[in-house]
Amino acid sequence: MLKKETFVPIQFFKKEAYTGSMNGMRYRIKKEEEGLEATVYPQPYCYEATADEKKTKALFPFSEEGRQQALEWINQQFVEKQDLWAAAERK
Repeated sequence: MLKKETFVPIQFFKKEAYTGSMNGMRYRIKKEEEGLEATVYPQPYCYEATADEKKTKALFPFSEEGRQQALEWINQQFVEKQDLWAAAERK
């Protein structure tokens, strides 16, 4: 699970997107005009090579609170879609 204390600071997102993975689930957080966009999708491909219909997105304010909300949302997605991530990891 992602932890706010050890995750990249909000200033990081001013310059580029941050991607990572855990146990079959990939995630991406990027600053957009509307705020902070968080996306989760199954392995094995990168964000650009994964079909849009396989991605789940949510938008949060571009703030420290929004960063924390995005991390909580990613963790929630990891728990709720455990079967999807496990299947992706086995491939």
